[in-house]
Amino acid sequence: MSTAASVLALISALAAAVAAVIRLRQRRGIATEAQRATYQVLHTAGMAAEPLRAGLDRANAAKAVRHLRTLVGAPGLALVGADGVLALDGRGAHHNTQLAAAGERAIAQNRSTVLGESDLPCDRMDCVVRGAVVAPLTGADGASGAALVAIADGQPAPGLVQATLETARWAAAQLALAELDSSRERLARAEVRALRAQISPHFIYNALTAIASFVRTDPERARELILEFAEFTRYSFRAHGEFTTLAEELRSIDRYLTIERARFGDRLQVRLQIAPEVLPVSLPFLCLQPLVENAIRHGLSRKPGVGMVSIDATDAGAECHITVEDDGVGMDPATLIAGMARAAAESDDSGQHVGLSNVDERLRSAFGDQFGLVVETALGAGMKVSMRVPKFHPSVRA
Repeated sequence: MSTAASVLALISALAAAVAAVIRLRQRRGIATEAQRATYQVLHTAGMAAEPLRAGLDRANAAKAVRHLRTLVGAPGLALVGADGVLALDGRGAHHNTQLAAAGERAIAQNRSTVLGESDLPCDRMDCVVRGAVVAPLTGADGASGAALVAIADGQPAPGLVQATLETARWAAAQLALAELDSSRERLARAEVRALRAQISPHFIYNALTAIASFVRTDPERARELILEFAEFTRYSFRAHGEFTTLAEELRSIDRYLTIERARFGDRLQVRLQIAPEVLPVSLPFLCLQPLVENAIRHGLSRKPGVGMVSIDATDAGAECHITVEDDGVGMDPATLIAGMARAAAESDDSGQHVGLSNVDERLRSAFGDQFGLVVETALGAGMKVSMRVPKFHPSVRA
């Protein structure tokens, strides 16, 4: 091979080597850019997740919306709730009313929509808003009462639509986790307070006093009452299961009422109306007995003459409706609301409010916020406490 040929071959080899190095560096550069982009997205998502996991109010929405807009890549982004626009970042603040209306429609219909220029009319000459993508924050069990609205300078492109939908789905998952955390905290508080409310110290004292009064005059009655009291306390202090059946709960209430009748005699009248088909329904353990005790202790014991406690359980399709009502002294609704609020905050551990608040919290924790107690009362008008219990629930079994 000639010297010239050797030089050309060497130059070709060097050129190939240089080209290979350049390609390798380019690939490494691309990988580095991809890694940097991935890190940026994850970091932004983490920044948005923290306020969302704290619950969606105006303060947390304001903290999250800037990071959500970065994820979507929109000129403007709004978080809309039942009370209108919770927070907005970027362009479009002067369209708040229209954005709120669009978000509320999406929440009500649980359906995403794309808005055009005709949907966002504006008199401002400098307005560049020409469209928007509205996506409800929909979790596994439906909409969460909020929507994401991404604002566009022109007709929303398919990429913006997809980014908004995916971000809304991710944000809904964060809110669902926030609700799960809140439910766990409520359940933990309720379990602690359920232990306190399992059996009232006042009832123990009064029951033993009533039994003692029969020891000399009617020993057989005293023996029966002791057995009823023993069975009642055995049920109240049982260590297995968070749930029971309505039939078991009513059986325990019957023992409780047997002992209370020994105290009050003919002053205490009881009416039960129970549909047989709801007896197997599962409900939180000891959620009825505190209501009956509340009716007698705080309603009828302070009323002169005869008092009536009514317990009704009816079949309502997919639900069982239960009411405990008394014709006792009743109370001022404002006082009841304030007392239940104090009991829920664990600043008041005495009185009827703990029993009502405890039952209300356990029902909401087990079945959802729509299944809390409904209390109707007024001074001198007695009290009626109602609850709805689903016949079937995936996480509830007696």
